[in-house]
Amino acid sequence: MMADSIGIAVVGAGRAGMIHATNFRRNVPGARLVAMIDPVREAREAAAKALEIDKVYPGHREACGDKDIDAIVVVAPTAAHRGIVCDAAAAGKHVLCEKPMAMDEAECLEMIDATGKAGVRLQIGFMRRFDAGFMKAKDAVDSGAIGEVVMVRSNTRGPSVPRPWMYDLSKSNGPLAEVNSHDIDTLRWFTGSEFSTVYAVGGNFRSPDAVAEWPDFYDNVIVSATFANGMQGMIDGAQGVGYAYDARCEVLGAKGCIFIGRLQHESFVVCTADSNEGAYPLVGSWRQLFEPAYLAEDKGFISCILSGEEPQANGKDGLEAVRVVNAGNKSIVEKRIVEL
Repeated sequence: MMADSIGIAVVGAGRAGMIHATNFRRNVPGARLVAMIDPVREAREAAAKALEIDKVYPGHREACGDKDIDAIVVVAPTAAHRGIVCDAAAAGKHVLCEKPMAMDEAECLEMIDATGKAGVRLQIGFMRRFDAGFMKAKDAVDSGAIGEVVMVRSNTRGPSVPRPWMYDLSKSNGPLAEVNSHDIDTLRWFTGSEFSTVYAVGGNFRSPDAVAEWPDFYDNVIVSATFANGMQGMIDGAQGVGYAYDARCEVLGAKGCIFIGRLQHESFVVCTADSNEGAYPLVGSWRQLFEPAYLAEDKGFISCILSGEEPQANGKDGLEAVRVVNAGNKSIVEKRIVEL
């Protein structure tokens, strides 16, 4: 590892991959973007050109042998996470792995074991822990501002329709994983406890193309949960809602409530003589809403490598979220409460 900077390679040149890559290329002190990794030649070459770097690799194994690379950022489909993380750890590379961490508990444990034995950092991409609003809310909860937490409710509703590969739950684990992993982690974070029971209900309301081949796919889900410390939780998730990117949270306490998140993208309202209704632009994408949080997350990754401190969201956090995803999917299929 170079003393003055951490060499980064990003696996995945899609939307989230480019957010991380741009941060490490231009905005994160102590980091330098070395390479982009993507199996699609056009994608990796276009990314390298946009980011003004020279190195590209078709796969992560080639990058693992590159001595200029100290850490790998994994922004690949969930089913590929375990293999990439374990290979990176074996090569002595630190890892920032996007959520969901993996497909099941066994894969998560293997990743935790591999990075632990290699002595490298494993950070999971729960960037809401780095969002200014969520961080202020956590400080307020910890200070006792609303008394003891009674219930945490969190929703994430995405405007875009699911991508076809998501229809196969054996590859994606469904919206509970792809959309609601952040909500699951939020509930764990604010309650300071682990899920005890999960009851989930899912349905397909907006994805007719999935019905014939993937009858178990759901694009809308609600979850009711209890926690080991007696607190309560609720989650709702959706894909293809169209109206906006809607991520909000409420923390209800014995003495008050904290509200986090907003639909309004700008702080102005447009009113005209043609209408007596005010209108304002809505948040169109998670890239708009959480752009500062992604940057803070990437800075946090470099900081924990240099300082040796534990990441804000570690392998155990990723593992627990995956356990809840699997329990929720089981609850949907078996139509019953599942105990964890």
